Amino acid sequence: MAAKKKLKVLFASSEVVPFSKTGGLADVAGSLPLALHKAGADVRVITPKYKCVKVKGPQALLAGKVPVYFVKNDAYFMRDNLYAEKSGDYGDNLERFAFFSRRVLEAAKEMKFKPDVIHCNDWQTALVPVYLKEIFRPKDKFYKGIKTVLTVHNMGYQGIFPKEQFEKTGLGWEYFTMHRLEFYDMLNILKGGLVFSDLITTVSPTYAREIQQGEFGYGLDSLLKERRDSLYGILNGIDYSEWPAKPAGKRRDKALLQKEAGLEQKDGIPLIGVISRLADQKGLDLIAQMINQLLDLDVQFILLGTGEEKYHRLFEGIRHNFTGKISVNLKFDDALAKKIYAGCDMFLMPSRYEPCGLGQIISLRYGTIPVVRNTGGLADTIKEFDVKTGEGNGFVFERYDPWELFDAVKRAIGVYKQKKLWAKIVSNALSCDFSWDRSAGEYMALYRKRA
Repeated sequence: MAAKKKLKVLFASSEVVPFSKTGGLADVAGSLPLALHKAGADVRVITPKYKCVKVKGPQALLAGKVPVYFVKNDAYFMRDNLYAEKSGDYGDNLERFAFFSRRVLEAAKEMKFKPDVIHCNDWQTALVPVYLKEIFRPKDKFYKGIKTVLTVHNMGYQGIFPKEQFEKTGLGWEYFTMHRLEFYDMLNILKGGLVFSDLITTVSPTYAREIQQGEFGYGLDSLLKERRDSLYGILNGIDYSEWPAKPAGKRRDKALLQKEAGLEQKDGIPLIGVISRLADQKGLDLIAQMINQLLDLDVQFILLGTGEEKYHRLFEGIRHNFTGKISVNLKFDDALAKKIYAGCDMFLMPSRYEPCGLGQIISLRYGTIPVVRNTGGLADTIKEFDVKTGEGNGFVFERYDPWELFDAVKRAIGVYKQKKLWAKIVSNALSCDFSWDRSAGEYMALYRKRA
C-alpha cells in the first residue's frame, strides 16, 4: 500500500505565541502547528513582523521545529500594539491586513512552498481565500489545487469597515454584493472568507451549531447555515507540557496561594478561582449579582483579570467588605494565573457564550473542578458530576441566570464536603485528554478531505 503523501500546510495568523499576542488566537497559532508537525504535516507559519517581534531576520523556528516566516512592513506593523490603541482600532486596519493576506499568497511562491492547504484564522486572514480564488489562481498555475480552511475563533470579530474603504481591498465593486462581501451596506472581511474558503472550522462542535442560530452568528447565521456541510467544530487543545498535571501537590499549592493572596490559611474551606476578562460576555454580571451571597458561605474567592471599569469598582468594594475571604487582582499576571489553576478547588466560567474556552481545560489538568454554563466549548468539555454513578468532571448550569450559577456552586460545595466523592471528581478531571494531539488528528483528517 502506497504511503500517504506528506501534507503541506501554510498556517496564516495575525498573532503567534511567543512572538505576538492579544488573545487566544495567538495560543492556538503557537501550539496547533507543532501538533500538526508531530502528526506528520510539513507545516510553516506566517505572521506579521510587529514591533514586539524580537527576531532578527525574516524567519524563526517555533519550539525549534516549525518554521515561522515574518511579513515585514514597518509602515503597517512597526507599532506599539497589534490592532488598536487606547482611542480605538487603527484606522488603516483594512489596508494592513489586506496587504498581509496578499503577502501570504506571494510568499508561498517566493519560498517555493506549494501548500496543499492554507489554514487561515479570523478576519485578519479571511481575504486569503478571496484573493486565491479570484486573483492569484486565474493568473498563475502555481496556485492551482491549493485549498483553504478558515477557522473562526470568535464570531464577534468580523473585520467590518465602511463601504468607502472597499477599493482598498483591490477587488472590483462586483464583489460588494450581499452574496459576497457586502453586509448591511458595510464591508465585512470575515464574510468574504466564509463565502470563498473551501472549508470553515470553529473551535468547538457546540459553537459550530450555535453560530448558525440567531445572536451567536452576529448577522452571519444564515450564511453559516447555507455552508453547514462545509462547517466543522474542532475543539482547541492545550499543550500539556506547558500545563503539567500535579495532583499530589494540591494541598501545598493551595496553602501557598492562600498565603500569597492574603487569605486565611485553612485547608478544609473551598477556594474558588476566576481568571477572566472582566466583561459581560464572560458572565461577570452573573458573578456580580451573587457574589455577596456566595461570600456569606464558608468559602474563599480569588479573582484575576482586567476589563470593564464597573467591575473594577465593584470588586474593589467587595474586597473591603469581606477582608480575608476574597483576593482581588486587577491585572495580567501569568505566574499568579498558574498558581490559581493549581491551588484552587473550583474554577468559575459562567460565560454568556464561549467559542471554546481554555480556562476550564487547564483547570482540569490540576484537579481544579470547573463550574460552567452549558454553552460552546464549555458544553463540549464539562459534564455534570453525577453523585450516583460517579461520572462527570464538573458542575454545569443552563440558563444565563445568577441564581442558577449560585446553585451550581452550592452543588460543588456539597460534593466538596464529601471527601470520597470529591476525590472521584478530581480523579475524573485528571483523566481527561484535551491535548492538541487529539485536535491535530481531526484537522489532518479534514485537510486530507480537500487536499
